[in-house]
Amino acid sequence: MHILAIILQSWLLFSMAFFGGSKIVGAKHQVELFDSIKLPQWFRVITGYVQIVACIGLIVGYWYAGIAAWTALLVGVMMLLACLTHFRVKHPIGKIFPAILNLLIAAAVVLLYADELSNLFG
Repeated sequence: MHILAIILQSWLLFSMAFFGGSKIVGAKHQVELFDSIKLPQWFRVITGYVQIVACIGLIVGYWYAGIAAWTALLVGVMMLLACLTHFRVKHPIGKIFPAILNLLIAAAVVLLYADELSNLFG
């Protein structure tokens, strides 16, 4: 079970690094995405930095499972909001799929580390 949690945690880490980094540097597809969901570009940058902070939490979470659980909860909330935003503007499922997948993976990490939620650094 521990190996599965590490694999899923690593998926979230690389996903947040990729999507967060592309938001911060202003990748064309991210700029167009935020235009299509009618959110300002400054919010794209803030979202990218929050995703990079989540990366840091996921890295620390390799040693402290409580941090991984709380960080996965943060990622899950971000992905739920992303899904709702995509649904609001009626994007096709292909554009929503990464957020749905990351939401499910984040939920799995939270469930796998659920007993550690009250024990951040133990």
